[in-house]
Amino acid sequence: MVVVDFEITKNFSNSIIMSMEATAESPKPSLSLPWKTRIALSLHFTVTNSFLRKNGTINRRLLNLIDFRNPPTLQPINGVASHDVVVDKPRNLWFRVYVPTELAGEDLPVIVYFHGGGFVFLSPDALPYDTMCRRLATKVPAVIVSVNYRLAPERRYPSQHDDCFDVLKFLDIEENKSKSLPENANLLRCFVVGDSAGGNIAHHVAQRACEFNFQRFKLIGVVAIQPFFGGEERTDSEIRLAGTPLVSIERNDWVWNAFLPEGEGFNRDHPIINVSGPTAVNISEIKLPPVMLVVGGCDALQDWQKRYYEWLKRSGKEVYLFEYPNSPELSESVQLITQVKDFIQKISSNDAH
Repeated sequence: MVVVDFEITKNFSNSIIMSMEATAESPKPSLSLPWKTRIALSLHFTVTNSFLRKNGTINRRLLNLIDFRNPPTLQPINGVASHDVVVDKPRNLWFRVYVPTELAGEDLPVIVYFHGGGFVFLSPDALPYDTMCRRLATKVPAVIVSVNYRLAPERRYPSQHDDCFDVLKFLDIEENKSKSLPENANLLRCFVVGDSAGGNIAHHVAQRACEFNFQRFKLIGVVAIQPFFGGEERTDSEIRLAGTPLVSIERNDWVWNAFLPEGEGFNRDHPIINVSGPTAVNISEIKLPPVMLVVGGCDALQDWQKRYYEWLKRSGKEVYLFEYPNSPELSESVQLITQVKDFIQKISSNDAH
């Protein structure tokens, strides 16, 4: 779960979100994280944990003191310009658009990005996500729409998923599209991409999109990067990796409790959490687009992610699994972006035939 947006951890948080050298075969994860990464991770979890109150609320006032944000850049920086678009001001629903300005003459896919942070932290203008979306825009290349959705516990489920789906509906209106996106943004080649909590949102939004009658928006692919799934059972990876500084059972339980609707009880087998569990939606008849699933070797939730992969396969869906070793080094981030690029180009090419 990526929950960091302050200066001391900006480099490794970028790497958590989008790096780790891909391997063709599934490596056996170990706990040999570099010592600098361990120190930084331990520090940021100590700091962010101090914002989480035992009563299920969060100290936003204190958090805002270290909540560093990047403004949009109307003038291109390294070939990418960005601007913000308001969808619904009362609920602070907006998105940031990243445009690779040197490719104005090329037909570009649209990536709708959902950030991580356990449904509790972060935003599109947080440094790690602003940096990553700029890279995606130039390296894929694509027009990126990075969504600012409401956060828990102030706004519980389904606020986050509703907000993200409403952005798709917003873009489906021609007037909105023409005012928000460049002319070369091709809404017939759209992908939803997300990491951690954003990966959870990407799956559920894609599922809803399959059952909605869009006029111009066409979703053709999903990229879920270490999606934030779970369940009542304590899996082997949750127990085995409980000592890593990446996540903890206690922290995850706090987040799920802050996220689930009040009055429904605390049940991690809720289908929004345990997507392939006992109350899972039957997707066998849904035309879910191809899914690229990224699993990290030090992610304690990897067993849930792999169950998601097997569930998609049993349901007859096209899914590609990419497993990464456990050392999230920033220098390797290009590897994952290359994998995302290849997936998007492959799916776009298949869809065109």
